[in-house]
Amino acid sequence: MIKHNSKQTPSSNSDSGFTIIESILGLLVAAILLAAISPILVISTSVRVQSRRIEKATQVANTFIDGVRTGSIKAPSEYSSDNKIELDAATKDAPRTLSQSLITLTTMPVPTNSTKTNLYLFRKDGSICHVSETGCTTDSNNTFEEYYIQARQIIVKSSGSSDGYRLAMRVYRTDVDFAKPLLASESPNKRSVSPVTGGLGNKQAPLVERTADVGNISTSFQALCQRLGIAPDKDGKAQNCQ
Repeated sequence: MIKHNSKQTPSSNSDSGFTIIESILGLLVAAILLAAISPILVISTSVRVQSRRIEKATQVANTFIDGVRTGSIKAPSEYSSDNKIELDAATKDAPRTLSQSLITLTTMPVPTNSTKTNLYLFRKDGSICHVSETGCTTDSNNTFEEYYIQARQIIVKSSGSSDGYRLAMRVYRTDVDFAKPLLASESPNKRSVSPVTGGLGNKQAPLVERTADVGNISTSFQALCQRLGIAPDKDGKAQNCQ
């Protein structure tokens, strides 16, 4: 019996694998592409982290405001008389200006190494204490979960305890370097340097700067009017508080 040998079909070029040179070129192209987009990925991640930090700082500010309003947190003036910004009562001839209702470097200078004991501290457990109090210290192992709060009261001269006030505050990261200048808004029209950058963020800049009015059921409309300003009449002219 005669056996016929099967004829082997030579492999085509499409069935062959990549050569070493082709593989190296492919890896090189992939490395170039990754190197090109990696800075974008890093910046995107850092911005998300910093935005989350600002979001949490906003929550800290809201918690602080609620605590001061309910009396669970002492008002800034109870720790130091320097924490008061006194204004003349607004009148028709001297209406309230925007700069008087907001905080600036003039009305509330940034904290320094010598004044850092006049700050509040938001701790990781959600509690807020004043740095001057015993045991109110930061956790050096995880400072990013804690925040410093600088606060002052904007009040009308000779106002009573029931007349209310405007609470001004800045929220800083606790890893700020007090040996270097801190930042803040110079005026209502000139904001401070943004804490969000392409890197780890500007830790010297406040995460939040804001004001909030604090009053109670005994706060009269006249006291509120003298503090916030005079509503203009139909002709656009300022009026006296009645």
